Amino acid sequence: MLFMVIQYNHNFNTGENKMKAFFIHNPRRIEDLRKPHLIEEEYECEIVKKIELTSIDYENFITDMYADRQFIENNSELCSEGKVLRCLFICQNGNSDGILVVPEYTSFVKMAAYIQEFDIS
Repeated sequence: MLFMVIQYNHNFNTGENKMKAFFIHNPRRIEDLRKPHLIEEEYECEIVKKIELTSIDYENFITDMYADRQFIENNSELCSEGKVLRCLFICQNGNSDGILVVPEYTSFVKMAAYIQEFDIS
């Protein structure tokens, strides 16, 4: 059975932003992230920071995730791998969908997941 479901638990009192998502290693573009998958292939993750980009910057990011990005480098120290992936939520300003990113080498996307209709303040 295939799923593309995001399980999301947010506790505004503690600041906890945990969910499960399907991560792809070294994605090139957003299309690489939009794949059917087994629910067992999802990783537990926690959003450590939301980064909103302008329309042109977001379009540039989702069409070439191999490029180094200053906004990832500036926040990479917040992220980590482990039982729970600590990741950045990158979205276009004003939109509710976006990309979860676990960086590698400070400014490079090592792992990413696409999520839709997500709200984090």
